[in-house]
Amino acid sequence: MPSPILDVRGVSVPRLGFGTWQVTGRAAREGVRDALQLGYRHIDTAKMYANEVQVGEGLRESGVPREEVWLTTKVWIDAARASDLRRSAEQQLTDLGVDRLDLLLLHWPAPGVPLAETLGALAGLREEGLIRELGVSNFPSALLREAAALAPVFTNQVEYHAYLAQDAVLAACHESSVMLTAYSPFARGRLLDDPVLGDVAAAHDATPGQVALAWLLAQELVAAIPKASSNERRAENLAALELELSPEEHDRIGALRSRGIRTADPSGLAPTWD
Repeated sequence: MPSPILDVRGVSVPRLGFGTWQVTGRAAREGVRDALQLGYRHIDTAKMYANEVQVGEGLRESGVPREEVWLTTKVWIDAARASDLRRSAEQQLTDLGVDRLDLLLLHWPAPGVPLAETLGALAGLREEGLIRELGVSNFPSALLREAAALAPVFTNQVEYHAYLAQDAVLAACHESSVMLTAYSPFARGRLLDDPVLGDVAAAHDATPGQVALAWLLAQELVAAIPKASSNERRAENLAALELELSPEEHDRIGALRSRGIRTADPSGLAPTWD
């Protein structure tokens, strides 16, 4: 079975997290509280999600000590300049009600701002102890290599699932021991009706969603942050850590990547993908 903990350059990260994209208000607060009470110890949010206040409330209401939770958030591209990034980070700490972040990411590449400036500002926050680690999101392999040469990038958060090959990004991650954090691990639900995942799920008395997660989590340096809108689905996703696929099943699922389905490709934001 995949280990529930990922070791990245000597830092321990819960391999399966709870994603909060498109979860706002009361649902965000209750979802985070429920996820933590179920056993999640990795929460992912972002300035752009407009839910950091509620995520922080859920964290406190859960009763789980802050030091046991890996908390990731992201700054938006309008805060890529050094002075703006600091202001954003300080406000996000206030909104979340915490004095330190485990991981702060640049949400998308910001072509109008030198990458060295943005990463330098993130590195400065790390040196001051306001963030434990820094990272990027939605970076193709060439840009990730550039970033890793400029700063101690800890993760690259990208769309990754069985319908989308990320071989080039994974190779760049392995070169610098960078964690790949997979968002949209179900391809926004498309994978859940796939007959291959259905067959594998039936063989394990599991669900297609658990198979999709188990396939990701068995890979070196890969974490996943699925969103789930109910207690039952959050528990189901967490149980994917107990599922072990055979090498043949892993290869069979991996063959689906030839479909090349990308679900997050916003005009004006997306870089040139691999």
